[in-house]
Amino acid sequence: MRLWSLHPSYLDSSGLVALWREGLLARKVLSGQTKGYLHHPQLQRFRETPHPLQTLDAYLKAVHDESLRRGYHFDLQKIAPVEPLPLLPLPEKQLEYEFRHLLNKLQNRDPLRYASLLPTPFILPHPLFQVGPGERCPWEKLR
Repeated sequence: MRLWSLHPSYLDSSGLVALWREGLLARKVLSGQTKGYLHHPQLQRFRETPHPLQTLDAYLKAVHDESLRRGYHFDLQKIAPVEPLPLLPLPEKQLEYEFRHLLNKLQNRDPLRYASLLPTPFILPHPLFQVGPGERCPWEKLR
């Protein structure tokens, strides 16, 4: 499971679809509807919020918005309506790590997208996050 801190616009088609599916799986985990992935480290930052499920729905709403921009038809009824929430902190080194991780994936999977992202001067975070100084998150599994 990878719940990217990057803006969903960076993802290729298969990455965006996978993010939606994995986000819905994460939603099931947080709402107690599954026995797997209960201790998945990527869920830690959502569990640390006052309203984990609402926070994850806000995360998924931004993924849905990107899907609409691309002409996809992700089912918005799979998440609850979203109200504005405070932004979650995101260390700059975590964002940089994830961008490099995505580039590594895209190098083989989508060489055109890889080439278009290489010169990116400023990495945009997912709209749920506010970037600040800091190292990689402790929950991140190094690859």
